[in-house]
Amino acid sequence: MQEAISSIYLFLKSGHVIFMVFWMAGLFMLPRQCIYMLDHEPGSAGEAKWAERMGKLRKIILTPSMIIVWVLGLSMAIGHNLFSQGWLHAKLALVLVLTGYHGWLVGQTKKMARGERPLSEKTLRMIGEVPGILLILIVLLVIFQPF
Repeated sequence: MQEAISSIYLFLKSGHVIFMVFWMAGLFMLPRQCIYMLDHEPGSAGEAKWAERMGKLRKIILTPSMIIVWVLGLSMAIGHNLFSQGWLHAKLALVLVLTGYHGWLVGQTKKMARGERPLSEKTLRMIGEVPGILLILIVLLVIFQPF
């Protein structure tokens, strides 16, 4: 099994990076779409349009990309027996936080689609920075492998 994964390692790695970029792009876009939705009254046509856009972003880009990132990343870790390396444990912890953020944000957008407004514009702007901070930490761990 490990030999098969090793022979396709560069394809796994390429796919992992490509879908990570898609996932991150979606996580950057979703809070911004929530901000745009705040300009529309609950039940309005404008709100419905933003709810539809957010739903498509979640279903077509965000969630599938997240799943592919996890599958490819774990495949590489198994194929190269990386689970004994500390940097990978730290990376996985941060990716778990990012996955939790993803789930929480999806929940918030579903509330907004129902006409609720659980988050202010200021809060949405602040939480929109979370994926970027986590991305920086994750990339540094992968590149420098400090432990």
